[in-house]
Amino acid sequence: MRVLVTGASGRLGRVTLPRLRDEGHTVRAVSRRRRTDAGVEWVTADLATGEGLAAAVDGMEGVLHLASSPNRRTHEIDVLGTRRLALAAGHAAVGHLVYISIVGVDRVPLGYYRHKLAAEQVVAAGPVPWSVLRATQFPEFLEDLLRAASRLGPVFGDPKVLAQPVDPGEVAGRLAGMLAAGPSGRIEEFGGPEVLRYDEAVRAWREARRSRRPLLPVRIPGRLGRELRVGGLTTTATPTGTRTWADHLADTYGGTGRR
Repeated sequence: MRVLVTGASGRLGRVTLPRLRDEGHTVRAVSRRRRTDAGVEWVTADLATGEGLAAAVDGMEGVLHLASSPNRRTHEIDVLGTRRLALAAGHAAVGHLVYISIVGVDRVPLGYYRHKLAAEQVVAAGPVPWSVLRATQFPEFLEDLLRAASRLGPVFGDPKVLAQPVDPGEVAGRLAGMLAAGPSGRIEEFGGPEVLRYDEAVRAWREARRSRRPLLPVRIPGRLGRELRVGGLTTTATPTGTRTWADHLADTYGGTGRR
C-alpha cells in the first residue's frame, strides 16, 4: 500500500516508519521542514495552513495521521488541521484514514484531550473511510512526567493516579495492522499489559535509578483528580501490549543507576 504518515518525525512516527517499510508498504512521510531518509519519501506540508497537503496525499491509498501539537496552536493543528487533511485525502480518493488518539479523551477533563476528541469527530464525519486507535500513555511520557515532578528534589504526585504504559513500538504494530485490515468505522483502544498506581511507578523508577528521592503525595483536586484515580487513562480492551514499565526501565538504565 502507498501510505502517507503525518507526524513522522515524532516519537511514534520514528518507530512506525520502519514498521511500515518492513511490511512492504511504500511510505511517504510529512514534515514541516525538508528531510531526507533512504527508503522514505519526505514531503513538506503544514496542517496549520493546509500548504502542501494536496500534493502530499496525491496518489496515496492510506493515511496514517499521527501529527499532534499538545502545547501550542492545538485547535488549529489538531482539529482544523485534521479537517484540512481529511478533505485533501477525500479529494485524492484515499481509501483509508487511520487516526491515533488517546485513551481517556472522552473522560478526562483536559483541554488537549477535548481537542483530540474533536479531531476524532472530524475524522468520523469526513469524506474518507476511517479507523481510530486510542492508545494509553507511552512509558517515555511517564518518565518525562516523573523527571519534571522531581526537579525540586522529592517526587511530587498523586499516589493513587492510575496509568497503563504502552510501548510505542507495539502501538506502531497495532496501527499497521489496522491499516492493512481496512477501514472499520470504529474507535478501538489499546493499552499496556499492566495498570500501575503512580506510587508504584515512582517506586520502580527510583529503584532503577538507585535514587532515594521520597515521594511527596499531592492529591489532584476536582473532577480531573477523580477521573485519574478511577482509571480514566486506562482501558480494559484486549489484546494488550506485552512490554512492561519494568522492561522500559531495564532498557533505559540497565545495571547502572542514576540519581
